[in-house]
Amino acid sequence: MGLVVMKFGGSSVADADKMKKVAARVIDKKKQGNRVVVVVSAPGDMTDDLIAMCEKITATPDDRELDMLLSTGEQVSIALLSMAIKKMGQSVISLTGPQAGIYADTTHTKARIIKIIPTKILKELSRRKIVVVAGFQGINPNDDIATLGRGGSDLTAVALAAALKADFCEIYTDVAGVYTTDPRVVADARKIHYISYEEMLEMAGTGAQVMQGRSIEVGKKNKVDIHVRSTFSPADGTIITSEEAITSRRGAMEEVLLTAVTFDRNQVKLSVVDLPDIPGIAAKMFGALAVGGINVDMIIQSAAQDKRNDISFTVSRSDLKKTQKVLGKIRKDLKAANIIYDKDVAKVSIIGVGMKSHPGVAATMFTVLADNKINIEMISTSEIKISCIIDNAAVNKAVTALHAAFGLNKRQ
Repeated sequence: MGLVVMKFGGSSVADADKMKKVAARVIDKKKQGNRVVVVVSAPGDMTDDLIAMCEKITATPDDRELDMLLSTGEQVSIALLSMAIKKMGQSVISLTGPQAGIYADTTHTKARIIKIIPTKILKELSRRKIVVVAGFQGINPNDDIATLGRGGSDLTAVALAAALKADFCEIYTDVAGVYTTDPRVVADARKIHYISYEEMLEMAGTGAQVMQGRSIEVGKKNKVDIHVRSTFSPADGTIITSEEAITSRRGAMEEVLLTAVTFDRNQVKLSVVDLPDIPGIAAKMFGALAVGGINVDMIIQSAAQDKRNDISFTVSRSDLKKTQKVLGKIRKDLKAANIIYDKDVAKVSIIGVGMKSHPGVAATMFTVLADNKINIEMISTSEIKISCIIDNAAVNKAVTALHAAFGLNKRQ
C-alpha cells in the first residue's frame, strides 16, 4: 500500500462545488490502494481578504496576532473538505498544523519548520482514515501558531512527504504544470514535463508562482519527487526531481540551453545615495535589514567618486514599509545623503542548466532587450540564471521577445 501526500491550493477549494470535486479526487486516490494525507490552503482569496480586513484595523499589525488571524483560513478548508469526504462515505479526520506535529521556529509570518513528529497522522492512517492537514502553519517553541509565509502550504506538503517517507507528493493547482513562461503573457508557452530542483528553485525565486521556493529546497534535501498537476484534469503535469534522474528522460541536460523565462512584478528598487566609501557601511546596512527580517534580492554598488558611492538593492513590495523604517533609523549612522525608491520596476530572468556550458547566453539576452529598446537597471547572475531589473511597463515585451529568441516556443 502506497502513501501519497496530495496538496490542493486555494483556487482548488474556492467554493463548495470545488470542495466536492477535490473530495472525489482524494477518495479515488484512496480507492487505488493508497494511504492518503491531504494538505489544503485557505479557500480562494480568503487569506488576502483577511489581510485586507486587518489593514482596516491597523497598518502595522502585531505579527503574532496576524499569524493567529491568517491561520484560520486553512482551518476553514480542512473542516469543509473533511465534511465533504465524510458525506461521500469515507472515514476522515482534519488536523491543524500543530495537531499534525509540525514544529516551527519563532519567526512569525515567515516561520521555518524545525521538525515534524507525525505520530497522530500515522495513528489515524493506521485506522484507514484519510488525514486532512492545514497547510501554512505550525506551532513554535512559545506554543503559538506560526505561519510559514506565502505559499507555505507547498512547504507543509513536501515536508510531510519527507517526514512520512511518502511514495508521491502531488501538488494540485489551477494550471496543468510548470510552463516555459506564464501562458497568460506568451500564448505558445509550453508545459515542461521534467524539471530539476535547481531550475525550479531559480524559477520560484524569480517570480514563477507555481511553487514556493522553500518547498523545493526541502524536496531537494530529502529527495522528494514532486508532481505539479491540475486539479481539474487527469493528465500528467510536471515532475520536479534531480538533474541526474531526468537526464535519461529528456536527453542530455547540457543539450537543453534554457528551460524558462520568468518575471516578478513584486519588486521595489531602493537606492541609498552618497554613502562614505569606507569598510563596514554595507555590513551595517544589510545587517540591520537582516535583523528586521527583510530579504534583499539584487544588490549593486556604484564605483566610488570622491570617496563616496551609492548602493542600490531590491526587496519585495510587501517589505517596502519595513525597509524604509529600518533605513530611516540608521540613515544618520550611515551618513547617507538620501534614500530613494522606485516601485515601477520588475525583474525578468532566463533559467536553464544548459547555461553552465554554453557561452554567449548573457550577450544574447542583453542584445534582445536592447533591440526592443528595454533599458537594464541591474543585473544578477548565477550558474543557471541571469536576472535583469527593467521598467515594469516593458515586462510583457521582454518576456515575449526572450521566449522567442531562445526558441522555447519551438523546441520539442
